[in-house]
Amino acid sequence: MRIKSHWFREGRSHGPQEVSDALAFVLWKISDNALKNTRNADFSIEVGEQYLDFLGEVLFFLILVADRLAYRRLSAEDRALFTGNLANRVAATYAENRGRLLARDEAGCKQAFIDRLNRRAGEYADFDYTDAGPDYGFYRYLAYCIGEILNDADSFWITDQIVTLEAPEMVRMIEKTVRDLFESEPREPRRRRGSSGE
Repeated sequence: MRIKSHWFREGRSHGPQEVSDALAFVLWKISDNALKNTRNADFSIEVGEQYLDFLGEVLFFLILVADRLAYRRLSAEDRALFTGNLANRVAATYAENRGRLLARDEAGCKQAFIDRLNRRAGEYADFDYTDAGPDYGFYRYLAYCIGEILNDADSFWITDQIVTLEAPEMVRMIEKTVRDLFESEPREPRRRRGSSGE
């Protein structure tokens, strides 16, 4: 999956709110891609509540990964602004989709998302995130949460799909995106590939 993670106009720094605004859109794309990959791997995820619950768990994971990355590069005040804004932007998009698909109250859906994110933040706090990335427990807990959504047969097998394939790829994408979005130096222009006509 290709993600555009560089600013259209480069050469200036971008604040935590601006970066988190851009990142919120990227997280939605990453979570949607993980859902498609998991369904393509023959896991049964029905459109409706189960579908949205899966997306929610992946989004919680991604927001908390982004928060760990913000911890490394931002002051406590800027990190709080970054993570708070990111959580609110993602929650609003999630609530809009859940409310529309399940005919639910959007404000209630958003509050439920934030409440569960806060609970997950406390649970994921037990796991380390070093320069090498998240520890096994960070990935394993995501697999556990997703397993709770699936039927018994699928929940038995989901750990390998999440821990081996989906979670490491999601972390790779978000680490690159966060790094690129905070980068203010102009990139070298890309050289066009193709025949020169000679």
